[in-house]
Amino acid sequence: MDATFTAEQEEIRRTLRELLLKRCGPEEVRTAVRSEDGYDPALWETLAQQLGLPGLALPEAYGGVGCSVTELALASEELGRSLAPSPLLATAVLGAPLLLALGSEDQRAALLPRISSGELTAALAVPGASLTTALGLTGDNRGDWAGGGRAGGVQARQTDGGWRLYGQADQVLDGHSAGLLLVAAHTGGFARSRTLLFLVRSPLERDGSGSAGVTRVRLTSLDETRSQARIQLRDVEAELLGDDESADVAGVLAGVGDSVAAVLAAEAVGAADRVLERTVEYVKQREQFGRAIGSFQAVKHRLADLYVQVQAARSAAYYAAWATSTGEERVGGLALAQALEALRITASEAVQLHGGIGFTWEHEAHLYFKRAAGDELLFGPVHRLREHAADAARLFGGGEVAV
Repeated sequence: MDATFTAEQEEIRRTLRELLLKRCGPEEVRTAVRSEDGYDPALWETLAQQLGLPGLALPEAYGGVGCSVTELALASEELGRSLAPSPLLATAVLGAPLLLALGSEDQRAALLPRISSGELTAALAVPGASLTTALGLTGDNRGDWAGGGRAGGVQARQTDGGWRLYGQADQVLDGHSAGLLLVAAHTGGFARSRTLLFLVRSPLERDGSGSAGVTRVRLTSLDETRSQARIQLRDVEAELLGDDESADVAGVLAGVGDSVAAVLAAEAVGAADRVLERTVEYVKQREQFGRAIGSFQAVKHRLADLYVQVQAARSAAYYAAWATSTGEERVGGLALAQALEALRITASEAVQLHGGIGFTWEHEAHLYFKRAAGDELLFGPVHRLREHAADAARLFGGGEVAV
């Protein structure tokens, strides 16, 4: 494994960091999350058309850059530093890889170039709060999380005219503004029970077309920088993703889930690194008893511990991104667990070391604390990620426990 970054990879980081320092400070973030889209469309246009972020890991044949998950993780690390709200995670990390892996050639040719250019955004809709289960991060995704033939979830029914969807999906990332929905639905009843993915054209398609019966409600979430929506489907016309109903959807979701975890880990590391930097700057200025609090040994020890945790999480995130790109092994879940834990602890310490100002809306520390708490609710908890990784590796198999 070559642990050094190429000149191109370093350029991605440098260019993106310079742009975000100019255009995505704390006040810009707060303004963006209060908008109808939940992000700054002008900044998204720059990220898409000038830097090519949505198509960074897509093949050049579909208008992409042809890079790997590693480059996408490095870009997400920089976005995490500023908590920049954008549809990149939902579109390029969740939606586009599923289209690439399962879509028919016609579907890929029609949709992926529009995603690469930033014209079209996408969102993955899974029933209830089953996102991490669907991605195989906290449990086996071959179960009945999509509905299982019972009431609830999302059900798909085949008719003479195609497929129709019924049901509800919660916690859909950027689902209120996405131009394309990828919906996981249960079909086949009990006899041929299976989960398939469907494409639903949303009412926000730029050509004015869309699917009747889709209701989308933006939810109030703990972390405003990570927009979520509730999607209700009432006899909605849908298109099967791909040509083969026997495709291994669960396997593809698990594979995509590993790369999603690696990218999220890098994003969390970026956030943890930034909030640690801001805390170090603050303790050098804040004085008690006539001296900067950063000069006290107890504060130095706390910051040193945080630094070690952030660097360890960064190493794990980089390794997970490399392993995903090379197909060596699936360690995204473990890297995500370590990164989420590092962000939670670093953000909590930041609030404490900033004193009273750290608890106020005017200060950015609370934004990082809410990102840490919100991400663990969405993609964790940490102990579940580690438990599933241990089960998958048969760490405690055979009735024996390592001492």
